[in-house]
Amino acid sequence: MRLKLFWQFGLAFLGLLLAVLLAVDIFAARTLRRDYLRDAFDQLAALGKVAQARPPQLDDPTALRSWVAWLAQGGARITVISADGRVLADSAHDPEAMENHAGRPEIRQALASGEGRSVRHSDTLDRDLVYLALRQQPAGGQAVVLRLALPLKRIDEALAEIRWRLAGASLVILLVAGTIALGVSRAFSARVRRLEAFSRRVADGDFRPLPLERRGDELTALTRSLNETAARLDQTIRTLTDERNRSAAILRSMVEGVAVISAEERILFCNEAFARILGLQAGKSEGRRLVEVTRQAELLGVVKQVLAGREGVRSWLVMGTVRPRSFAVTAAPIAAAGANAGTEATAGAVLVLHDISELRRLERVRRDFVANVSHEFKTPLTAIQGFAETLLAGALEDQENRPRFLEIISEHARRLGRLTDDLLKLAQIEAEQMELDFRAVSVAELIEGCVETTRLRAEQKQLTLAAECPDGLPAVGGDRARLAEVLQNLLDNAVQYTPAGGRVTLRARAAEREVIITVSDTGIGIPQADQERIFERFYRVDAARSREVGGTGLGLSIAKHIVEAHGGRIWVESTVGQGSDFHFSIPAMSPSSEVFRA
Repeated sequence: MRLKLFWQFGLAFLGLLLAVLLAVDIFAARTLRRDYLRDAFDQLAALGKVAQARPPQLDDPTALRSWVAWLAQGGARITVISADGRVLADSAHDPEAMENHAGRPEIRQALASGEGRSVRHSDTLDRDLVYLALRQQPAGGQAVVLRLALPLKRIDEALAEIRWRLAGASLVILLVAGTIALGVSRAFSARVRRLEAFSRRVADGDFRPLPLERRGDELTALTRSLNETAARLDQTIRTLTDERNRSAAILRSMVEGVAVISAEERILFCNEAFARILGLQAGKSEGRRLVEVTRQAELLGVVKQVLAGREGVRSWLVMGTVRPRSFAVTAAPIAAAGANAGTEATAGAVLVLHDISELRRLERVRRDFVANVSHEFKTPLTAIQGFAETLLAGALEDQENRPRFLEIISEHARRLGRLTDDLLKLAQIEAEQMELDFRAVSVAELIEGCVETTRLRAEQKQLTLAAECPDGLPAVGGDRARLAEVLQNLLDNAVQYTPAGGRVTLRARAAEREVIITVSDTGIGIPQADQERIFERFYRVDAARSREVGGTGLGLSIAKHIVEAHGGRIWVESTVGQGSDFHFSIPAMSPSSEVFRA
């Protein structure tokens, strides 16, 4: 957890002050202890001089004990030790019960140099003592060691008293200095918090200036600088926001897909049209790599070329399989910030996708229309021309073949007539010049009439023709002749493309506010790829077979226009080798309708 600035400054100052006071306490304690020990050794040394001025009688134990008792009146413990470490006399303990002292450090020093000193724990008395050992050499005898000792307890008690007084003074200093430090720290941290709150306001879009204080220190200068920065940011953000809003409005209104790609091939921005084209979720594609959202090699290649330094790249691509869509792709580089003119530094690319599917479709339809019309006219015209030339070349005198030739010419002329009529009718429908006589049409009567017309052809091809029309179907509003034309065209196609022994079924059912009529067959079926184009002019799934049965390729296109002119829709469901279901719907008439009442 982060400490606030107030506690950081306050605790740092208090810690520093505490460290100084602790250092003073330790230094003072060591100095006083050293002084006390020096005084203790001086006292023992003075007492040792007194002992040397009146040496003991070592050969008389009673006199030795009296001398030790006399010397102990100076407040020190007196011990007389022989050169071999045996205790001869002691003022505080029975010498017979004391262990050998030859290993004591002060004894060894005294025997070696004449004087020994140490501060240690006494095992005999079980307390800390200050020792001073002096070697004495009696005349005509072995050397002995006179050891004088003072208890360290009195030194520790005096030192503890002084340390307590020093601790009390330190505590008072700590409290006073700490209070001052915390007050200064609180004031300083409060000013910093105001600056922090101001920066947060600026980050949230609130650019109101912060009031200046009269102190004139660095924080006041910082406040003034932040106010100026906030004012400039406010102006800059307002300008950028206006530009962004204008750009966003322009990009949103564009039907073209627009995206900005970074030098790392990441999507920095894309409008809704671009997201819709690539099947992305709007607003969730920014930051992702382009290769993650699309596998279009052409699109990725265009971006790579622009990022590699090319001025601009134009291409086109096709997306989708069931419903392919064509797009014109334009990519232009974005110059890196600070790049000089003529350099190849590129910060990214702008990618524009323009949907040209409808344009391509219209071009294809126009091309197919011209080709199909030419082909449709060429075949009968060639036949008419050929047989006419044959007759003119002498076949008029051929009584056996002349009628057959004339019949062929007549059949192809009729085919040209049907084709011309269908073209004129389709042109009239597309120009919205087709007149419709809207009335209430009985679906049952419409189906019955078309079935009777088709029954003879179905029997000739050995097909089963059935109609399923439930009672109570609502009437539909429309032109009866035109609706019969649509239904008859679907029935004729079903009969033409169903092999002998098959079945053609006509059904009608009521749906929500419409009536749906379905023509089903067990014929050859239509591939999935052709089902979208089956209603185009001259489009045939099997062109050779269609011409064999005399079709013009315009029937389904005319049927689609007629159904849509009635406010309905037409569609197909088919499986190759199993048959097809052609459906078309017509809005139902309500009983209160004027047309229905008429």
